[in-house]
Amino acid sequence: MVAFAGRKYAARSIPAFVANSTYTVTSFTLVLEFKDGRLQNLYWKRDGCASCAGNSNFVCLNNQDCAIRTSNCQNRGGSVDCSLGIQLAFSGTDKHLAVLNSWYEVENLRQYSLYGLYSNLRDSLTSQYNKFF
Repeated sequence: MVAFAGRKYAARSIPAFVANSTYTVTSFTLVLEFKDGRLQNLYWKRDGCASCAGNSNFVCLNNQDCAIRTSNCQNRGGSVDCSLGIQLAFSGTDKHLAVLNSWYEVENLRQYSLYGLYSNLRDSLTSQYNKFF
């Protein structure tokens, strides 16, 4: 996957691995780097594998990304929702030279994410209706 932005002058990220027949990475953070309010660079923030430690559904790839075994994904008959999630973060300065530093807070954003709560709630609600049909 590659992020791309711009008209006359463009910014492009390096490619990021998403999936193959064995592994699927579902969570990404794209950092938009600005200088004086102009987009300079796009890059994928690598968080290491701390978030997948202790979960048997996840595997650490190259000490950079937590991946799910594709065979565990719901679309392959497994029980894990392998929907892609992309968080945006900003670094650099805006046109008034105010510092943009939300990329420092990405780990906190993941810590308080409602995705897990939503998934559990959705699964518990839909499983009740599956008993009727």
